[in-house]
Amino acid sequence: MVGQPEERRFTSLEARIDAAAHGVLDRLPASGFLGGLTEFLVFGIKQAFACLFGGAMLALMLATKFYWPEGSGLARYDFLFLSAIAIQISLLVFKLETIAEAKVILIFHVVGTLMEIFKTSVGSWIYPEPSFFRIGGVPLFSGFMYAAVGSYLARVTRILDTRYSNYPPLIATLLLALAIYVNFFSHHYIIDLRYALFGLTAILFLRTTVHYRVFRFRHRMPLLVGFLLVALFIWFAENIGTWSRAWIYPSQHAGWTLVSVQKLGAWYLLMILSFVLVTLVHRPRAVAAPAAVAESTAVEISDAAVAGKGVGAR
Repeated sequence: MVGQPEERRFTSLEARIDAAAHGVLDRLPASGFLGGLTEFLVFGIKQAFACLFGGAMLALMLATKFYWPEGSGLARYDFLFLSAIAIQISLLVFKLETIAEAKVILIFHVVGTLMEIFKTSVGSWIYPEPSFFRIGGVPLFSGFMYAAVGSYLARVTRILDTRYSNYPPLIATLLLALAIYVNFFSHHYIIDLRYALFGLTAILFLRTTVHYRVFRFRHRMPLLVGFLLVALFIWFAENIGTWSRAWIYPSQHAGWTLVSVQKLGAWYLLMILSFVLVTLVHRPRAVAAPAAVAESTAVEISDAAVAGKGVGAR
């Protein structure tokens, strides 16, 4: 939003990491093949850093699939739930996540758990293992799977300093998000409106471009393409989750099979819902004018230098 006050891109620990990285990367060429390769690698590293919560949860799902002691006295699902809480606390304690982002994760947990309760009741998928921390047929760790999406979107928005051009009115995006959420329930009883929702999404965001900073340069991408790429990686993660039997679809009772590509559409819509919820904390900001960009860059360089001195002083 034009005129909105600037927010900090990094937490204090992230600022130290960024300053240390600049100490190494600034020595590399800024152009040519090496310059492009540096931007690409930094982009991958920042994406992975934004996925800390979700990546940790997937790693735990895989680890507990291969090794979970019989008769341990603690159900696997309960371990995943307690681990998710521990990860969340650690991110806050070590200043890898802001309080505002933690609030987003809580909202996602509630929204996701409500949908899980409904979806399992109608047989869309099941959780085949026992647990103590559960509501009906839904173990409470499941809500953190939705929270992981919210955590990623909130963190990547801040870490990549995203800006937007031609962003639609906030009220329109909120109404779209509400319609998407309602359709996840209502399509079991009335006509599925997902194709109409795809169309509305295209109308709202067709002209919207996301601008993001990787290392030295700002890049841009049509926001609809960004939505699709994120949904694709969520679908990959869902295949890992079902392979670990953290949850399974009816078609996977006899053995694991690839999650239907049709689920990609559902994740696309859910990801848009998640994105809109995140904008309530990190409001979409317009692309800055050239003079403002130069001033912002100078401030960031100064902040990085101060953080670097702090690291050296330790």
